[in-house]
Amino acid sequence: MEQNRTQKHTVVLVPLPLQGHITPMLQLGNILYSKGFSIVVAHSEFRPPNPLNHPEFILHPLSDNLSGYQASSNNLVELILAINSNCRAPLEDYMVQLMEDQKLQGYQVACIIYDSHLCFVDSVATHLKIPGIILRPDMAVYMLAFRYFCQLEAENRISFPGSRLQEPVPGLHPLRFKDLPYPITNEIPEWIMDFFASSVNIRSSVAIILNTTDCLEHSTLSQLQQCYKVPCFPIAPLHKLGAAATSTSFLEEDQSCIAWLEKQPPNSVLYISFGSIACVNEQELTETAWGLGNSGIPFIWVLRSDSIDGSQLEDHFPEAVKALLGERGLIVKWAPQKKVLAHSAVGGFWSHCGWNSTIESICEGVPMICRPHFADQLSNARYLTSEWKVGLEIENVLDRGSIEISIRRLMVDAEGKEMRQIMSVMKDKLEAGLQKGGSSYESLNDLTEFISQLPSMVQEVKVDDPATSVSKNLIQFEGLKNLV
Repeated sequence: MEQNRTQKHTVVLVPLPLQGHITPMLQLGNILYSKGFSIVVAHSEFRPPNPLNHPEFILHPLSDNLSGYQASSNNLVELILAINSNCRAPLEDYMVQLMEDQKLQGYQVACIIYDSHLCFVDSVATHLKIPGIILRPDMAVYMLAFRYFCQLEAENRISFPGSRLQEPVPGLHPLRFKDLPYPITNEIPEWIMDFFASSVNIRSSVAIILNTTDCLEHSTLSQLQQCYKVPCFPIAPLHKLGAAATSTSFLEEDQSCIAWLEKQPPNSVLYISFGSIACVNEQELTETAWGLGNSGIPFIWVLRSDSIDGSQLEDHFPEAVKALLGERGLIVKWAPQKKVLAHSAVGGFWSHCGWNSTIESICEGVPMICRPHFADQLSNARYLTSEWKVGLEIENVLDRGSIEISIRRLMVDAEGKEMRQIMSVMKDKLEAGLQKGGSSYESLNDLTEFISQLPSMVQEVKVDDPATSVSKNLIQFEGLKNLV
């Protein structure tokens, strides 16, 4: 995409420093930069992006008082709340200075695009009269699932009977109650419910950008648009829309696995990765190793050093299973996932079903074994297995026999071949959406035009309530609707 240097608008990005969130935000930054916008990334000091990977961006750290903090699946909400509490003042101070500097240079801050969990950005944007836009890094259905979750709480239906968890969620096909973002069979702390309610409140945001696409979620996107009376821009896959992708990984990628893949036959290798946060217990790790070894399938297995307890992971494997795995596979601490999935030797992906991993696998036509752990991974896995029918779920992750059967179903049996065919069709649909006239292509053009027009639409209107609708504060909403 050609850059248009006549535009002198700056977009400020505020990402959440978790891999599944910062990756789509930086990918969006690459896309907007290619469209002619100047990009500033105001990021938490915790897990900062590597400036060497983004020389075209201005990166500014925000003091967060999180030195020494270790993120895990058990403390993610606490981490998000701490960032919301600690980064507001540093962001406002920086934005005041940035706006002064931009004005001297003949530029103007067009908007702030921020992760949907970072509600503190909205208060800064509202106070400084800068349009704010939310980025949802996940499926549209996950946002609706959060809304339904809050509805259950409002109707005093939590704790929910365990016997009903397999029942479908009304209006959210194919989700079941067990696929909602948080276990609902026990009472949920008030502060957790407050967090969930905050995550679906767009406050004064003038638009929503969604890391999804019409061909995957047409009806869900229509439903979401009815809930939120602001423009929604579904643009995915983000990593395919921008210029040549740069690494957004917090962990160092082991590139040696690509050379190993070159020696393997087409569709023969199972790639295994549970993402950057999810952990497994020692029993599951051992049973996985036995099932993988017994399957006879070549593999690349990503095992982070903190996948269980930080010790040497191979020490948890019995000698017999080490011998069984032998020379057939490769164990790495982190992999260049998009390159791995794009390689012709890879025929399956055993995944935690994070949304980045899911959409990257669809982009390359690679069917999946689904092992969701928490959050949106549950709803993603449900879509893969039940709606799109391009994934299968292991019946018992603590049984090597069940694991072996699942691997062979995906990699050898007719069932896996059929999934690959369906995935190929989905891949073609995604690629068609990226072409001129396609849904993501056109949605991106609409977003670009929308952001370009924002500075001229900002009105000097007093804001009394940060939670008021956008039509009552920063923007003349009727004018904005005409842009899309």
